Amino acid sequence: MTNCPTLIVTVGLPARGKTYISKKLTRYLNWIDVPTKEFNVGQYRRECVKIYKSFEFFRPDNEEGLKIRKQCALAALNDVRQFLTDEGGQVAVFDATNTTRERRETILRFAEQNGFKVFFVESVCEDPDVIAENIVQVKLGCPDYTHCNTEDAVADFMKRIKCYENSYQPLDEELDRDLSFIKIIDVGRRYLVNRVQDHIQSRIVYYLMNIHITPRSIYLCRHGESDLNIKGRIGGDSGLSARGKEFAKALGQFIQSQNIRDLKVWTSQMKRTIQTAEALGVPYEQWKALNEIDAGVCEELMYEEIQQKYPLEFALRDQDKYRYRYPKGESYEDLVQRLEPVIMELERQENVLVICHQAVMRCLLAYFLDKTAEELPYMKCALHTVLKLTPMAYGCKVESVCLNVDAVNTHRDRPSFLTVLLHRRHPLNSSVNM
Repeated sequence: MTNCPTLIVTVGLPARGKTYISKKLTRYLNWIDVPTKEFNVGQYRRECVKIYKSFEFFRPDNEEGLKIRKQCALAALNDVRQFLTDEGGQVAVFDATNTTRERRETILRFAEQNGFKVFFVESVCEDPDVIAENIVQVKLGCPDYTHCNTEDAVADFMKRIKCYENSYQPLDEELDRDLSFIKIIDVGRRYLVNRVQDHIQSRIVYYLMNIHITPRSIYLCRHGESDLNIKGRIGGDSGLSARGKEFAKALGQFIQSQNIRDLKVWTSQMKRTIQTAEALGVPYEQWKALNEIDAGVCEELMYEEIQQKYPLEFALRDQDKYRYRYPKGESYEDLVQRLEPVIMELERQENVLVICHQAVMRCLLAYFLDKTAEELPYMKCALHTVLKLTPMAYGCKVESVCLNVDAVNTHRDRPSFLTVLLHRRHPLNSSVNM
């Protein structure tokens, strides 16, 4: 089986970050255009058992509880089958404890019957501080404990963990040597990787070895307003306008006021981001990968000029802005692939300021906010505004800070209707690579 769907199966005791990993993996894989969906068995259980009473439900001798949990797991697996077989999915993430060898063998049989590859992701953590932090940050906010005070909720959840501990059979290097898996030990202090079978599994491993849970913030902004921005022309490599230089100074003052520990500053290799960074008076690193989308033959044209000179191109881009590639240039889809190393490095880093461009900022923002390919090209990323992203347990908190320096509006809304104009003598038909 070389080109078949992949079933990612989490393994581990409660409060070990399995759902955090599942959600991040799902978001990353969808961002790189691998259709992925998460199936959280806990959510199936909550839909089946509307009112959670206590940890007693999870006791190994609670036959009714065991029966319900098994039914929920099977219901989730049925939905996995439908997604991977009928709905065009390539990866499904089966998010549950899966702590017994018996349960994992059931999943392996299911995968074999349906022609799916299986990759296990086990999270092992014995650090009581990390476990306690996870319980407080995540578990106390879940529906099981809506009507419960913090102290009682923590006590109940600790007893729930105990219910799993006695029957927990971790993945074993010898007994499970034929399985494909990664074991993440103590939140990434150590990893054990076994029998990676294909490209998608290697990407999953690489991604999981780059993420961390250290509190940090990522600041995203565009360069200051440029001379070509004022003229309404796209692309190019012009310098900052007078207002763009004013924004660069204001950005320096804002960053200084934030008292950010060990801040790293990244720019593209284009003049307008470099000039913006120079006003900060701190070291910065240039990334070619952060350069603006290449508009090819449309570089330095106004949208009106593109519509007049290349009407078919203009209409095609409006039809599918994410996948449309400028002749001799790039598409947003190309840009996402170019930015994947930037995302990997952002996941490794702590506090970073990224000074970039409109299309680039949209792609980065779409990753952190889990936006679809259809939404991505129309996200609003205004000039002279800083977005502060703070990764949270299952998402990302966004704070928008306008630095009160006027700038032109470069945003173009999604068209309300589409018209494809055909032109016999259109010179670019043969060169468009969609």
